[in-house]
Parts: sequence; C-alpha cells; structure tokens
Amino acid sequence: MARGLAVMSVLLFVLATTTKADMEGRSRPNALGNSLVPTHLHFYFHDKVTSPSPSAVRVVNPPNNTSLTFLGMVVVMDDPLTERPDPASKLVGHAQGMYVSSDQARIGFLQAMNIVLTAGSYNGSVVIVLGSNHISDIIHEMPILGGTGHFRFARGYAQARTYFLDPNGLDAIVEYNVYVFH
Repeated sequence: MARGLAVMSVLLFVLATTTKADMEGRSRPNALGNSLVPTHLHFYFHDKVTSPSPSAVRVVNPPNNTSLTFLGMVVVMDDPLTERPDPASKLVGHAQGMYVSSDQARIGFLQAMNIVLTAGSYNGSVVIVLGSNHISDIIHEMPILGGTGHFRFARGYAQARTYFLDPNGLDAIVEYNVYVFH
C-alpha cells in the first residue's frame, strides 16, 4: 500500500512538473515586450454559393421562409482569398469558418473565420476574426481576436467592403483590409 502511494506521488510530481515546463516554454505575452508590429493585409474574399464547386455551403436554412433577413441561416465557408478581385488572380489564402444570420431588422451575420494565409512571408499563419457583419453597411468592421504563427497574440480589426454582389444576393466578392498588431 505504501509503495503504491509512493509510486503514485512520483507520477503526479512528474506529470505536474512536465506540464509546467511545457507551458513555460511557450510564448507568453510579456515575452513579446512592448514592440508590437503593425501589418496591413489586403485581399479579396470570394464567397461562391451557386457555383458548381461552391466555397460556401448553407447547412441550416432559416426556420421561417418569410424572414427577409434569413434569421437562423448558418453557412460554412472555405472561401478563397486572392490578390485582386479576379477569381483567377494569385491565391493568398482561405477564409475558413461560418456565418450565421443573427439580425431580425436587417441582413447581418455573426461571422467567425480564420484567415489562413498560404503565400508570402506569412504562409501558414492565421488571423482570427469574430464579429458582426452587416452587408448593407458600406464598410463592415470586425475585430481580430488573435492568431497563430506570425500573428500570435494579434489584435486589430478587419474592414470589409462589398466589391460585387450578384443580383440574387448569393455570390459575393468582398475587399478586405486587415490591420493587425502582433
């Protein structure tokens, strides 16, 4: 019995110190100092719903077909991000996440997305955006909650401006200016 208790104590001690050592080795905000670097990212977001190969898929329809704001609709996306509005221009990343219609008064979404960069010096880094996106606003502004890679501990904001919206209101090209401090 005493031997079992001793072995259990040693195992708990090893587990506790290993976990603490592992966490100590990770980046901490105070290790970054006070020198935040500003970065401006510019790209075009292509939300293709009606394409034969869609990048956004409606997974939940609004429960009420008479809703003019699509309240309750949920769309999951893996939208390409390009350098220019032309869908054939250079791919710089993907916007992966979802948007949920969450406004009864006007068309507005709760948008949760990871901006996954796949080109240039930020290849492999991610910026996380979560906020309200009202497509009728000229500029839709959403906060940056964090990121990974080069954008660890990021903060800032993303400004979106609709560049193209098809007449049926399904497919869109949106210009993004993302201002990140990291």
